[in-house]
Amino acid sequence: MGQLDGQVAIVTGAARGIGRAYALRLAHLGADVVIADLNLQAAAKIGEKLTAESVMAEIEALGRRSIGVEGDLRNPEAVERLFAQTEAAFGRLDILVNNAGVAMARGSGHLSSDTTPDGFDYLIDANLKSTMMCSQAAIPLMKRQGHGVIVNISSQTGISLLPDGMLAVYGAAKAAIAYLTRTFAAELGPHGIRVNAIAPGIIQTARMSMIDPATKLGGEDDRQAIALRRFGTTEDMAGVLEFLVTDLSAYVSGQIISACGGRVLHAH
Repeated sequence: MGQLDGQVAIVTGAARGIGRAYALRLAHLGADVVIADLNLQAAAKIGEKLTAESVMAEIEALGRRSIGVEGDLRNPEAVERLFAQTEAAFGRLDILVNNAGVAMARGSGHLSSDTTPDGFDYLIDANLKSTMMCSQAAIPLMKRQGHGVIVNISSQTGISLLPDGMLAVYGAAKAAIAYLTRTFAAELGPHGIRVNAIAPGIIQTARMSMIDPATKLGGEDDRQAIALRRFGTTEDMAGVLEFLVTDLSAYVSGQIISACGGRVLHAH
């Protein structure tokens, strides 16, 4: 507790799942947290139970301040509104967690060969473009302070192929996020801004139980392929985030941490 006292964080895609776990961990560490999502009531849609009426209320119950901002972060106007409301409410920004993203596009296949043009645009925009635009919006605020931390969310799929090349464009977008992370780290390091990424493996969330069976994700074969022989939890991911946003990682920048339980063991 208290490691992030006085700091302000934005977590995108934070109304449920891993994003919610990131937001709550930041609040436990002392930060005030902005919850950004396409739908601030997203948890109810997938049956995820909250301890209060919203993630913002959960954070306030921890004694921290929180606001929620709805918007589609594929759109520059929504990004501008998110950062304007954050600055108006808190006057600063210390941490940005670019968690918003999607793995599949409706009406499109999952393979490179059957991804539709619209599906391609949707996956690239929702994952890569939103990460880039939110990072660009955070930079002036962090430069003004002379410090800041950006944590992007890549994926195991961006490091290592899934069987049969499933979720191809999602993986391509997440691989690009890893590269973008390194370029931002090189550019922003002289300004005291650290940029890293987490590449989660298969994480047990309410949303995971709704994944299309055709992707063959989350079965026993996947479990046995993990060195630790278990799928990850949202708290596992929050622990990695805690490392990256606190002084424990003060000399770490431009790195992609593969939080996959040992599923990916080759150098990357």
